[in-house]
Amino acid sequence: MLNEAALNAFIRSALAEDIGNGDHSTLACIPPTAKGNALLKIKENGILAGMEVAAAIFKWLDMYTVFKPLKQDGDVMKAGEAAFEIEAAVHTLLMGERLVLNCMQRMSGIATLTHQYVEKLKGYHTRVLDTRKTTPNFRMLEKEAVRIGGGVNHRMGLYDMVMLKDNHIDFAGGITAAVNKTVNYLKDNNLPLKLEVETRNLEDVKEVLAAGRIDRIMLDNFTPDQIAEALQLINGRIETEASGGITLTNLEDYAKTGVDFISVGAIIHHAVSLDLSLKAIIH
Repeated sequence: MLNEAALNAFIRSALAEDIGNGDHSTLACIPPTAKGNALLKIKENGILAGMEVAAAIFKWLDMYTVFKPLKQDGDVMKAGEAAFEIEAAVHTLLMGERLVLNCMQRMSGIATLTHQYVEKLKGYHTRVLDTRKTTPNFRMLEKEAVRIGGGVNHRMGLYDMVMLKDNHIDFAGGITAAVNKTVNYLKDNNLPLKLEVETRNLEDVKEVLAAGRIDRIMLDNFTPDQIAEALQLINGRIETEASGGITLTNLEDYAKTGVDFISVGAIIHHAVSLDLSLKAIIH
């Protein structure tokens, strides 16, 4: 479920960007008392996402909006179907239309691509993770779309998990130094955050294991064979994550190693928005 306060803040900002000092197209030709109905029409096959967001946007504009869902987030959708019907002031329908479509089209594209990865992993222990490679100020909804598509959310940002990547390690003076400093920092500041460390080769993996106090090891740009070797060294003591260059084509090769997670930025930044439209119902 989305955080209500964060969602409301997003809606407020996004509508301010779009409406500015007024929706003059609507103000010019539609009386403010006019009521209307509209239907969200599905024009491409995929996984539906963004229903909760759509309802919240219209309710934000008009608390008396009547939102009638015909499908749910995560449902398989087919061209020709409808996702929801809405009854509200016509001004509300027209001011909210583009924001609703932008969110739902983008979210449905991400959910659909994520679902393809999840389906490929059926029967394997491995789960697919998203990353921080997201659109600024839209991360919450993109990660929600990943969850709706069956994926697992990685950290939301820099604040809810520690990940020591190559640059952290190099600037800190190596893996052991970076880990020791981080463990002390978390203790001194009473921060119960999980700690993940990126490794670039098997020697790095050995150093992480020697340093200890790690929750997850990232195996970055390892081949499946190298991951298999690393997993033998780790021997189930720490969670493992494979990352870098993993696509739908080679996904199963990595899953066959038994790695716990595969992180794939592409499920968000390579996703293509799906075609949806909001159409007036004229009786």
